[in-house]
Amino acid sequence: MALIGVVALVVIGPEKLPRVARMAGTLFGRAQRYINQVKSEVSREIELDELRKMQKDVEEAAASAGQAVSDTVSELDRDFNGAWHGDDGGERTIHNPLIAPATVDGIALKSKDFRRKRLARTAMPTWYKHQTGQRARVISGAARVARFRPASAKSASSFFS
Repeated sequence: MALIGVVALVVIGPEKLPRVARMAGTLFGRAQRYINQVKSEVSREIELDELRKMQKDVEEAAASAGQAVSDTVSELDRDFNGAWHGDDGGERTIHNPLIAPATVDGIALKSKDFRRKRLARTAMPTWYKHQTGQRARVISGAARVARFRPASAKSASSFFS
């Protein structure tokens, strides 16, 4: 470094050396900024290529998942139509031991439970009501008296007589 300084002093001269050194520093700074810009653009391009590759991979995975779902739906549709129209056609039948066959009593019980759950429009769960002894149905006082009146008092007597 010192050797370069001595050669520059001899060649350029002492009166022009500060101006040349200032210009050399400015040019060196510009060169560094330009190199840093090029490096950042290259790194951005590399990241963009990686993102494009990831996007392509995700699109391929989504397409394959969509195709798998489509195949499954078409297979189930075929099975359902075959079962509905009664023709086996040599296709496989689905037997699930966890699903019990529907009976008339089971359907009636489910519909009764559905109606009961549909009518209970509270935010409190039924298991909590049963546990705490809270009434599920509220009836008026007169209806309660009429319901629990002894059989001997249920005669047709008038209130005013």
